[in-house]
Amino acid sequence: MPSQAAKFAVTNVRVFDGARLVPGVVVVDGATIATDPTGAHVIDGHGGVLLPGLIDAHVHLDGPGRLAALASYGVTTALDMASVPEETAALRGLAGQTDIRSAGIPAIAPGSIHSHLPGVGERGLIGGPDEADRFVADRVADGADYIKIVIGSPFADHDQATIDALVAAAHAHGKMVVAHASSVASVAKAQAAGADILTHAPLDHPLDARSAAAAAAAGQVVVPTLTMMATIVASIAPPGADYANARASVAALHDAGVPILAGTDANDTAGIPAAVPHGESLHRELELLVDAGLSTLEALLAATLRPARYFGLTDRGAIEPGLRADLILIEDDPLRDIRATRAISRIWCGGVAHEPAATRKQESECASQLSASD
Repeated sequence: MPSQAAKFAVTNVRVFDGARLVPGVVVVDGATIATDPTGAHVIDGHGGVLLPGLIDAHVHLDGPGRLAALASYGVTTALDMASVPEETAALRGLAGQTDIRSAGIPAIAPGSIHSHLPGVGERGLIGGPDEADRFVADRVADGADYIKIVIGSPFADHDQATIDALVAAAHAHGKMVVAHASSVASVAKAQAAGADILTHAPLDHPLDARSAAAAAAAGQVVVPTLTMMATIVASIAPPGADYANARASVAALHDAGVPILAGTDANDTAGIPAAVPHGESLHRELELLVDAGLSTLEALLAATLRPARYFGLTDRGAIEPGLRADLILIEDDPLRDIRATRAISRIWCGGVAHEPAATRKQESECASQLSASD
């Protein structure tokens, strides 16, 4: 169970400052990183590494317990990409819990696979450009933080005019557009419309240098969800789909200077064959991003400072006074080996301590062994 926030100082740690690890002491006062250690309870970090809380830039909050699962792996902020707003409203702004933002209902083409998604499928239907203004206005009224458009869904898709109208309407309301685009053709549609953030990486063909350069020139950002791309190929095996295409696309985008954010498409929705676990999958995503060509530093930034910056979360993503006290203490150096992010000793969400998943698992196994021996 999470424990109440208080004033404490984490000592004997190497602090990730966005570029390197530096010896330091980090003071937390309530929910905020502070500077004055007077009266603080001292926590010995035993020479470990203190990172900002991780941000998963693509999840689905599709059931109970998701926030706890995310927090137990050090994911202190989650960007939801499709949900029923009446349900996610209860998850917003919970003190000491993983913090969320959400797109709410995404724009979905009638007759597409996504139109059958429970909860959001029917409510997200938009049949043409004349419906774009109403759709976006409804999402803004729902409290959506950004607008999500599903492009390239099998069996039916939005035409270019509809995508253009949705992007224009979203921008008129001051909202960023996140485009689901998992094929080369859908990426082209999203780019032509001026979508701000592309999520997923093509499985049908790799993006070429021209597409990557166009994304860089337009200031677009990509959340490739390599974990989901690998899961789709392994579990569904669509004809012509190859994980190597997604990996090569990330490499091309990275080479072109396109900002890459870490997101997993974590979901446990009933009937969805490509399930990705909440929390643990972000550590896998970091490993896949490094495998695709990002440095360990770039991978860490992809899950901390960069999503905070591009999604306008100015109060997090770094370890600095005045920012939200989202912190994870790990045992070793992730700049040397990105797999080090998995060995979590301590977690704080807004200054509130959470038990790491590995600790919970060990305690559960211990209890089972004791019960068996009785």
